[in-house]
Amino acid sequence: MKRPFAMIAGTGYAVPKRRMSNDEFLALGLETNDEWIRDRTGIRYRYVAGPDETLTSISTEAARLAMQAAGVTAAELDVIILGTASADHLLPSTAVEIQAALGATRAAAFDLSAACSGWLYGMQVAEGLMASGNAETILVIGGELLTRIINWKDRNTVVLFGDGAGATVLKRSTKGRGILSAYMRSDGTLANLLHRPKGGAADPSTPEIIAEGSDKIHMSGREVFKNAVRSMADACDRALDGAKMSAADIDLLIPHQANVRIIEATAKHAGIPMEKVFVNVDRFGNTSAASIPIALDEAVKAGRVKDGAVVLFVAFGAGFTWGSMVVRC
Repeated sequence: MKRPFAMIAGTGYAVPKRRMSNDEFLALGLETNDEWIRDRTGIRYRYVAGPDETLTSISTEAARLAMQAAGVTAAELDVIILGTASADHLLPSTAVEIQAALGATRAAAFDLSAACSGWLYGMQVAEGLMASGNAETILVIGGELLTRIINWKDRNTVVLFGDGAGATVLKRSTKGRGILSAYMRSDGTLANLLHRPKGGAADPSTPEIIAEGSDKIHMSGREVFKNAVRSMADACDRALDGAKMSAADIDLLIPHQANVRIIEATAKHAGIPMEKVFVNVDRFGNTSAASIPIALDEAVKAGRVKDGAVVLFVAFGAGFTWGSMVVRC
């Protein structure tokens, strides 16, 4: 594929009203504390959706901010893609509810399920639609309400995840700006290391399933860590090779914000110093598909993404899925 076809024209993010600190887990009776959580994950806070907040409402807010930044109206949107593992409903897609909320009457809309890699996968699908001539302006969102699908009695997972949404508007590339290379892979043989065992069509929810918590996220932390570091490191190499670049050409690395130790290990392998790595996992926790677009918008607002800057994105998630992308902003 001759690149670039698509460039990022605007970014935005939104989070729930409630910010939850590590200390609040003590009140839930969990055997954990702030020092333990920060030492192992780097996380200090995360946002938790309240009863009046939905994935649709938070994603719509993020979308409006990205559209405002891009100078795009709802009537101009051709496609809306939502990467998520925590949709508001099993049917229909949350993307069509966002479409209705935005009033984007001429846009096609659909959800994409690739867990923490969802936004990156969505970006590649969007690029393909633009390359084929089927779209000119696309809204790509990564959004999650993970606190609705975690076991609040499991200290190994409950401290990790947070809620939020990040959005990007893609438009036709100009002046060499846009996606320079992209890579994505998956390995379904390891799916049981990070999954929701039951609660889907194969094992519909019952009172027993809900009581035992098997409809919630289950994770083998040590194995996920090892696979995440290995896969994200390889993905960085692949994206750099695809763009015919080296680590020295990268102005900023924005990785999936799962765990500060994974981020540090990935940056070390890629040969990118931590001063060139954007980290906000301490303030948001792991927001899955939302983590990279939230971090990107923060980086833009902080002045860390200059005109012409080359940014490397990399993600890893349940499935397993992983991917990477080099973008000239």
